[in-house]
Amino acid sequence: MEARLETLTVSRDDRGVVTLTMNRPEKKNAINDRMWRELAVVFDEVADSRDDRVLVITGAGDAFTSGADLSGSEAGDVSSGAGAALHSMRLVGRCALRLHDLPKPTIAKVNGVAVGAGCNLALGCDLIVVSDAARFSEIFARRGLSLDFGGSWLLPRLIGLHKAKELAFLGDIIGAAEAERFGIVNRVVPAAELDAEVTALARRIAAQPPVQISITKKLLNQSMSVSMAEALEFEDVAQSLAFSSRDTAEAMLAFFEKRDPEFTGE
Repeated sequence: MEARLETLTVSRDDRGVVTLTMNRPEKKNAINDRMWRELAVVFDEVADSRDDRVLVITGAGDAFTSGADLSGSEAGDVSSGAGAALHSMRLVGRCALRLHDLPKPTIAKVNGVAVGAGCNLALGCDLIVVSDAARFSEIFARRGLSLDFGGSWLLPRLIGLHKAKELAFLGDIIGAAEAERFGIVNRVVPAAELDAEVTALARRIAAQPPVQISITKKLLNQSMSVSMAEALEFEDVAQSLAFSSRDTAEAMLAFFEKRDPEFTGE
């Protein structure tokens, strides 16, 4: 698939870590309709691959992404009518849902600006690691727009309703330290250390039992929409399946043999 990509580059290492790079640095990796489609395709490919264990998303150059590229987009053309805009926005929504439903852990590696839909693309990942040069903004209101790419769902769950409204109503640009204070990001590191930090983190996660990590992600994602009784039932079923897996047997054996386990996804 990689040979046909025009707006993204995709690389894989031998540990199961996939790195997806938004590659329009001359536009600060603004996401046009082509990139939305390519993102959705790559998300599906990673979801379906047994060899891919962790997805890292980043941007080329000095930006993560400046958000949706409204130039040439039906959503950004006020003369195209509501129907064309809705068609274009549903592409954005499908992409957001594919990222959310991706059954592998995802890490946003934010090396610069992440605004608008780009901010919410980062927030839609399971973990966010940023350089001290990173900047975030829910800039929509300042552009005469409302939230998209799942921002209305993600923000309140990540930082609470009142803080979410503050970011959404004002559209302020916040730096890495303030984003950490808001609870948006997991780690802030010097720019020179970002690549090494994310690589080490991704490989640690990739070394975990992939099926159990996938189930754990699903349990956590649905935790705010189920009752405690439902959560416990889901946990019980998942754990009973884990006990019959080869990876769990390998973990137990490795513990007794005082060595690191080697998980295969079986």
